[in-house]
Amino acid sequence: MPVLTAGAGLHETLALLTSQLRPDANHKEDMVFLKDVFSERSLGYLMKIHEKLRQYERQSPTPVLHSASSLAEDVAEELQSGPMSTEEKELLHLLTSPHLKDELEEESVKIVRLVKNKEPLGATIRRDDATGMVIVARIMRGGAADRSGLVHVGDELREVNGVSVINKRPDEISQLLSQSQGSITLKIIPAIKEEDRLKESKVYMRALFDYIPLEDKATPCQEAGLPFKRGDILQVVTQDDPTWWQAKRVGDSNLRAGLVPSKQFQESEQFILCRSRQRYSLRSLRDKASQQHITLLTFSIATIEAACKQPEDCDCEGYFNGQYIAGLRRSFRLSRKDRQGSAGEGSDPGDPDFLTYEEVTRYQQRPHERPRLVVLIGSLGARINELKQRVIAENPHRFAVAVPHTTRPKKPHEKEGVEYHFVTKQQFDADALNNKFIEHGEYKENQYGTSIEAIRSVQAKNKMCVVDVQPEALKRLRTAEFKPYVIFVKPRVPESRRRRSAATSPGGGEHGRITDEDLQEMRQSAIQIDQQYGHLVDRVLIKEDSASACAELRGILERLERESFWVPVSWVRT
Repeated sequence: MPVLTAGAGLHETLALLTSQLRPDANHKEDMVFLKDVFSERSLGYLMKIHEKLRQYERQSPTPVLHSASSLAEDVAEELQSGPMSTEEKELLHLLTSPHLKDELEEESVKIVRLVKNKEPLGATIRRDDATGMVIVARIMRGGAADRSGLVHVGDELREVNGVSVINKRPDEISQLLSQSQGSITLKIIPAIKEEDRLKESKVYMRALFDYIPLEDKATPCQEAGLPFKRGDILQVVTQDDPTWWQAKRVGDSNLRAGLVPSKQFQESEQFILCRSRQRYSLRSLRDKASQQHITLLTFSIATIEAACKQPEDCDCEGYFNGQYIAGLRRSFRLSRKDRQGSAGEGSDPGDPDFLTYEEVTRYQQRPHERPRLVVLIGSLGARINELKQRVIAENPHRFAVAVPHTTRPKKPHEKEGVEYHFVTKQQFDADALNNKFIEHGEYKENQYGTSIEAIRSVQAKNKMCVVDVQPEALKRLRTAEFKPYVIFVKPRVPESRRRRSAATSPGGGEHGRITDEDLQEMRQSAIQIDQQYGHLVDRVLIKEDSASACAELRGILERLERESFWVPVSWVRT
């Protein structure tokens, strides 16, 4: 296809091309020829061009840029009105490329006509402080401007629908663009080095916080912001701007990208907020101590004691369906002062005060790989050890627990390595010192602990290991080796005793009456765990009763073996 040039060249080329269509000519054979050469749609373009040329001929115009530019605009608009063939796309590229020179300004000028309808244009602008020029700051992926492929970051905007924007403020220009409906014509001075359209990014991030753009005064454009909730998977399509990324929610039907704060910017914002809270908290405590004449030391001790209060849980050893299942006693973890975690090399999920994003990718367990570790954490009343044992007892060939270590004497019916690994206190202390336990503690002067090797032993048998731990142990377990799937189990807690069976606990089964105070403690326990560790949770299981919770957990374990899930990208790359 020949390159269409400005001025007389374009006029003459089109005139020659349609010369056979003059009304006074005998063009029957020529029409048949043209229909054979051109498609019906292309022939329609020629007819429209012919009508334009007849008008120009009657006016005897001098073929200058303005005429060629207007004609190119009309053809480009017609081309964009429907599906385009390869040749038509090439023609559109030629007509919209900056091959035309503005006689008045001697700069490359591009006239872009976009069909906007009711959607946003999908571009933001800024004024260059040094030159005063109105510059395209960013192009929102999937928006009208992006789909056209004609507007790029760095382009200078000169006119909107024939109205000069040189002396207008950015907010005035934005209002002019937002008020325009249907076709919008932009006069643009392309950037010195026109950017190629970026390829679709394959970077995915799990959001570790909630974001509401309309409440964020720092965003450059609230309407362009992308709201999301903690746990949403975001496809980050561009990170060119170090402050504001463009992203889409995975699974969202809206193809247009939105602005989200970058990881660096969000961390800086959270740091400022954290420091502000610390100053406010310290000032409040000082004021309170001054007014009420209490010591900060006494206040702190009382607060810590209240936070450490834990209700007793029953001993979980027992038989289910006629088979003994060894289970780590939850009762030895009654108090934070008696419970110790093991420092390890697991991935640090981050300071809870600075939660932003975690890069993730899809992962599906392959046949030769060891099964993923399943980790249960639970709030008060969830009775997760009972839930774990019931699921394992139903299918002990596929699921198993990590046999714990203990220093207590072996009972007559017990076997080494079945119910427990029985060790001396000296051996237990040495293992704890060498960080071999994911968690350990003391109960009735005996020590109990679950070791890393116990988990590996189950996985080596190609069984899925199910463990229940305190949430603090998640840091040690979040490694590429275990690829843990974390399930947060919490009971369905009614608003008050009047809305439940008087003799049934929320955890299922009859365990006596519970008070409104008990219910409130259960709610607070669930809230606290969610706030501190919710960003590490893959699934929340609401326990209505033991039977339904068991069925739901069983379904989760089965899907882990055959479906893909989002995991931290570091687990796969290593």
